[in-house]
Amino acid sequence: MPRYDAILIPGGGVREGGALPTWVKRRLDWAIQVQQGEYILTLSAGTVHKPPPVDENAFPIFESVAAADYLVRHGIDPRKVLVETSSYDTIGNAYFARVIHVDPRGFSRLLVITSAFHMPRTESIFRWVYGLDAPPNGYELYFEQVTDQGIDEGVLRSRVDKERSSLQRLLDIQGKIGTLRQFHEWLFSEHGAYSVSMRPSRAAGQVIDTY
Repeated sequence: MPRYDAILIPGGGVREGGALPTWVKRRLDWAIQVQQGEYILTLSAGTVHKPPPVDENAFPIFESVAAADYLVRHGIDPRKVLVETSSYDTIGNAYFARVIHVDPRGFSRLLVITSAFHMPRTESIFRWVYGLDAPPNGYELYFEQVTDQGIDEGVLRSRVDKERSSLQRLLDIQGKIGTLRQFHEWLFSEHGAYSVSMRPSRAAGQVIDTY
């Protein structure tokens, strides 16, 4: 029997032609290795930090679709792969996965797989989002990280620093939001990736190579 209802894989970038960065493939490879028939949810439309690559017909290539294609090419039953194409950051990964797939399908036992550099903020976000107005039996959240091997050392340091500062800002926000309704209001009025009245803060410098 599957150990989880679903395995969730946050987005981590996509390159020209739908090629995936090494750290994203490592997340997907680990999901392939540990899965026992669970649904696998690939998350993210893209990122606010750079324009999306496009296919030969000039349509954008979604991160989650490229990841789903990778899973299917490596033997995962396409009927067990669900994509989420609404989010542009990790907060959106957690929220849109919940409202689009997790809650409608009644998933509750969830494994989240991401990179080591990304894990502290990811775990904080998912525990926050899935703790808001949780169903009576709640969610069981599990987290497994893969290594950051293959990322340039200087680039990795920049990303780790950015993750640390982003996590601190996140903790300040979490203390003010305790319900799903409050979260929804904040997301669509104060978050630069989703509010019509704000513009996202874009990363600059070598850290952009990790998106």
